[in-house]
Amino acid sequence: MKIGVVSDSHDNVPLIRAAVAEFRERGAEALIHAGDFVAPFAVKAFLELRVPVVAVFGNCDGEHRVISELLPGITDRARRETLGGLDFVVVHSIDSLEQGDRVGADVVVCGHTHEPGVSGEKPLILNPGECGGWVTGRSTAAIFDTDTIKPEIFELEAP
Repeated sequence: MKIGVVSDSHDNVPLIRAAVAEFRERGAEALIHAGDFVAPFAVKAFLELRVPVVAVFGNCDGEHRVISELLPGITDRARRETLGGLDFVVVHSIDSLEQGDRVGADVVVCGHTHEPGVSGEKPLILNPGECGGWVTGRSTAAIFDTDTIKPEIFELEAP
């Protein structure tokens, strides 16, 4: 199973659409968003991918009620989901993980720092960087293949 992974999209709809197009082209069957959509219109742009979405709130998200209506299951805390046979824990800031959150996890997806990176083995820690590109000037996302257990972080360009 291939999963599109993003964080910190911060309402940058042209880059959100670039991510959605790239995920569609790469065959993503699910989407993980590690927080900071910011507004409901950004969520709606991701929903154009038409795949299941696993998401958490970030520290900049507003309109929690409306976003929760668009994304049932979204939470302020770490969220655990099984996708493609792997146990994922999704959290906005890795520093907010509680002691037991990593137990049994295969992959921890986080954001908040706006810096892409992959570390560790079990659990593998994946930060896709910032989709929005506002802070670092670099817009990135990732595709995660559950068969190979390998993420690929890539650059996004607005159309």
